[in-house]
Amino acid sequence: MSILPFPSFLDDIKEKGLKKAVFEGIDDVVERITAGMNIQDIREALRGEAPSRRPNPRLQPHADGFWLHMRPSYFHRDMTGLYPTFRLGWLSTYFVFFETLTGIFLMIWYTPSPEIAYGNMINILSRVPLGQLVRDLHRLGAEAMVLIVVLHMLRTYFTGSYKKPRQFTWFTGVILLVATAFLSFSGYLLPWDQLALWAVTIGASMVEAAPPEVVGENLNLLLRGGPDIGANGLLRFYLLHVLAVPAILFIFTGVHYYKVIVHGHSLPPQKENIGEDTAKRVPLDKRVYFIPDALTSEIMWIGVTTFILVLLSVWFFHAPLENHADPQVTPLGTTAPWYFLWIQGALKMGDKVLWGIIFPTVVLVVLMILPYIDLTPSRRYADRRFAISAMLVVMSGMTVLSYMGLAEYGVNTSADAEILHHLTHEPAHNKMGILLPVPYDELAPGIYTTRQFEAEEGEGEAAIAALNAYLSQAREGEIIVEELRSTHHPTISDVSDLRFRPVPAGTRLEDVLKEFAHEIESENKELYNGWGMIIVSDHQENLRRVDVLIIWETVEMEEGEPVLVNGEVVPILNYVDALSNEAITNIEDISLATTADYTITEVEGTTVVVDANGNEVFSSADYVLVEASDGTIVSEDGTAVLSADGLLLLAQDGVPVTIPQYTISEDHLFIHRNAAYFMN
Repeated sequence: MSILPFPSFLDDIKEKGLKKAVFEGIDDVVERITAGMNIQDIREALRGEAPSRRPNPRLQPHADGFWLHMRPSYFHRDMTGLYPTFRLGWLSTYFVFFETLTGIFLMIWYTPSPEIAYGNMINILSRVPLGQLVRDLHRLGAEAMVLIVVLHMLRTYFTGSYKKPRQFTWFTGVILLVATAFLSFSGYLLPWDQLALWAVTIGASMVEAAPPEVVGENLNLLLRGGPDIGANGLLRFYLLHVLAVPAILFIFTGVHYYKVIVHGHSLPPQKENIGEDTAKRVPLDKRVYFIPDALTSEIMWIGVTTFILVLLSVWFFHAPLENHADPQVTPLGTTAPWYFLWIQGALKMGDKVLWGIIFPTVVLVVLMILPYIDLTPSRRYADRRFAISAMLVVMSGMTVLSYMGLAEYGVNTSADAEILHHLTHEPAHNKMGILLPVPYDELAPGIYTTRQFEAEEGEGEAAIAALNAYLSQAREGEIIVEELRSTHHPTISDVSDLRFRPVPAGTRLEDVLKEFAHEIESENKELYNGWGMIIVSDHQENLRRVDVLIIWETVEMEEGEPVLVNGEVVPILNYVDALSNEAITNIEDISLATTADYTITEVEGTTVVVDANGNEVFSSADYVLVEASDGTIVSEDGTAVLSADGLLLLAQDGVPVTIPQYTISEDHLFIHRNAAYFMN
């Protein structure tokens, strides 16, 4: 009689004994979880033994189970090696779930708001347990996922596995490729730093080129949520990243796997007769069952891939986080994500509609319909020379376009901006400004200058003392102080605060200052008489501000002509002797030479310069000219002077000096004592 009003586990214990009842209960649970395999079946599979039960219980999970119903119950032996699949399809699926798990972890600590998002990222990196590691894994996994999916599609193309009857399988693969790229792209904005904002801004601007104009503008507004990316845009990208695009990805992953089950894995091209598809007709002696061989192989691939990702994230790769997003400040060298560089490179070729919309659309459409227009039955490499060569040409073209999409190609940036960027730019794509790796303790508060390295060895301190004395009285010092005031510098308010000191010897800061001096010197043509300075100051506790300035001499221009300090406009002429084609150093030596804008002639023994309208602009009768020993023409009465190399000078007591017109370029950053993460 049952102990309870119904049969229970207690009855089993009474009838069979505790040990047997517990074991059979566990065995029954395992069989239900695995949809057909009990503990004995699993033990036999792991030992490589033949199944003791009939029918084969290792096939039951594929028929009745949820997790394995989309996996083949067996493979052809020729498909179990590294070639021809290279496990790229399985790795693509693995990354879908890997990104889902790491993404859910990050979602717990993230709020899609411009006011909060960046703070959330700092919190994840500094306070959430394993937050930095999980973010690095998520970012690295996203990059790897795009790469693996691209490689999987290339493998499918080169082996001809897209041919009949797998045309629709290829079509779903193209959709998965696009979804993967946009999944990664939509997540690019979420950190809400400068890199994210401007990379997405560049990518989203491509949509604006869609014809007609009203369609492009509205698509751009729909994507951004406004004229500029803000709260609405961030929320939309967040929803795309965590809902819309993943839904498309999971749906088509299911369809893709279903079609693989229906048609089977295509064998290596040389293993099939031309026009035949024998993937579903696998002889018994060629079958390799999914359990245990393929399953253990896939588990091994999961383990190895995860280990590599963790290894890279711990020691080699760190997801970049730049300064807080600022729509008003465009960082130097911003590009779209690497997988969209080919489109950005194409845009540099000209028409935005043609290269930004039509060209990518044509590429995508051709990929989708490829199996339906390539009707040749053979998959063998020797019979597909044209198709393989065409793809190699396309890959070469994509590589060239991607190179053209880099910031370094076809973009002219001023020398001062390039140098400041080299010193101060925040970590991006595993690169950072050379100031960032300087240890916090070596950033001793003070003002340092590249002029220290312009002096002879051992005379650096004397050069610094001379510079301090000069700036205390010169207009140049006042200009520097005005520039620093405009940036709200906390310690420089007067020229008397501008006191340089030698940089500590043997430090990385000294190395940075030397490289800074070398870069300015190499750009002397654009940065004439240029020099640099680095100011390190305590901003808050454990936080220092580092200002970097470049100062160089320029000439203020008005309608193409230079202006003196007193406001006079002085015509600059390219004096070239008509007979010798050599530069003129003395106005009395000019003999009937003509430039594009001025004509030089003689009137009653006086050399006269007239403009294109015949108006006199310069006459030797108006000036008493003296030729200095260095070839410079000076005026004894202290008026304007011209030199042979075209530099504008001002005579003071007969000594030619450069007109004091200065240009300053400045950038600054903040470095925290505990910012070692950004310096690895």
